[in-house]
Amino acid sequence: MSYMRSWCKKFGRLLSAGCVFALGDSLVGAPAPKDQVDFSSQIRPVISAKCFPCHGPDDKSRKAKLRLDIREQATREREGIFPIKPGDLKNSEMIRRITSSDPEEIMPPPKAGHPLTPPEIELLKKWVEQGAPYAGHWSFTKPTLPTLPKIKQRSWPKNGIDHFILAKLEESKLSHSAPADRYALIRRLSLT
Repeated sequence: MSYMRSWCKKFGRLLSAGCVFALGDSLVGAPAPKDQVDFSSQIRPVISAKCFPCHGPDDKSRKAKLRLDIREQATREREGIFPIKPGDLKNSEMIRRITSSDPEEIMPPPKAGHPLTPPEIELLKKWVEQGAPYAGHWSFTKPTLPTLPKIKQRSWPKNGIDHFILAKLEESKLSHSAPADRYALIRRLSLT
């Protein structure tokens, strides 16, 4: 990445979409807030390793008929108790159990041999506070086209990527380079 950054600086203003993306700028969509807990990368690995052995998809090993892998079942009221009550730490049984000091109530049980670490407990609490959003696996999510950013010079872009490049250039108060002639394009191609 540092090689690409120096290459972009050496050869002028953002010569290609590759430079823009290599610099680490998130041009496609808005970045997630820094304090937002991500289910797929942060929560799913924890509950898969620590909770699913007893409360996951396997019917034979499931305890208390509780599934934490399906949001509808994890957040459904059961005899006046919510396993997970989105946005409410006090009334979420899972939070009460993972923070309990009673060996009969703490989850996962000590005999399971894989206790939650304090950072994992804090992460789960933060997730519940944020509404306990679940997300499907990325491979089952239909891709969507991002909204093109607003730009001042509407005649320059030839495709969607050009809109993002031009928006970043305008934000940096830079102008786009003139189109390269065929000799420059062949030279660039031969250098790669």
